[in-house]
Amino acid sequence: MVRIKRGNVAAKRRKKNLKLAKGFVGSHSRLSRFAGEQIVQSLNSAYIGRKLKKRNFRRIWIYRINAASRIRNNVYSKFIGSLRNLDIFLDRKSLSFLAFNDLASFNLIERESRKAKIMK
Repeated sequence: MVRIKRGNVAAKRRKKNLKLAKGFVGSHSRLSRFAGEQIVQSLNSAYIGRKLKKRNFRRIWIYRINAASRIRNNVYSKFIGSLRNLDIFLDRKSLSFLAFNDLASFNLIERESRKAKIMK
């Protein structure tokens, strides 16, 4: 049977791992075994972070909408509820953008939501 030499394959794998581990501290960036373990952990953390990022942005959007509606003596939950009753389906991202950057448009939407309250 022919002998199979894997030296170049293993070296490529180690080199790839060390390239991914660039920027890690200490032996996590220099020794291939520790680098491999650290890469697995960091990729897992990155995966979790991508999920948390969505949650955090939604939270920020809600904070902004709530702050803008409280300035106008309204509350976030009632504001969103009245928008639903009026069939105004703006997502929180766009409402937050309006509240933060375009106050005239947000005031118009807020006035419409107040009309919905008065009608009831």
